[in-house]
Amino acid sequence: MSRRNRSPFQGNAGSGEKQPTARSWRPVPRYGSGAPCRRPEARSQRGYTLIEVLVAFAVLALALTLLLGTLSGATRQVRWSADAGRAALHAQSLLAQVGVGEVLQPGRSDGTFDDGRYRWVLEVAPYIDPALPPAATADPFAPQMLALQLTVAWGQGGARERLQVQSLRLVQADSDAGLTL
Repeated sequence: MSRRNRSPFQGNAGSGEKQPTARSWRPVPRYGSGAPCRRPEARSQRGYTLIEVLVAFAVLALALTLLLGTLSGATRQVRWSADAGRAALHAQSLLAQVGVGEVLQPGRSDGTFDDGRYRWVLEVAPYIDPALPPAATADPFAPQMLALQLTVAWGQGGARERLQVQSLRLVQADSDAGLTL
């Protein structure tokens, strides 16, 4: 038998070498051969250690905390936007009604919308143009410009829970009742 055709269990019959038996033979991996090492004493570990599991839970808890914080912030923004939009609609409605069917005179008035959820204050004052010099005499029968300032507040009435609208109205003098729209 040539050397190539021999199995590892066949050796030189008369050479005096110890022949390996099927029981004692173990393949020895060579560096870079990719052959697995088959040692009975080496246990392959499967799964994760306790530290790895704890770290994974900590990372998950941190990610969920950030996500829930973002979602709650978005919910507050949506609620604030809805409140501000509703306040703007109430302000527009109130300004459209001011002076219609009633005499518009300088002064202050207040009230509520939506069963007290929105509070409003309307201040009416004569408009003074800062670019013009003050008139020495005013014609009582001439049309007059009035400045309207409407403030609508909701919630606690803080800076983010307040809407302020300013407008101008030209009113004709009424000889019997004063100023009208």
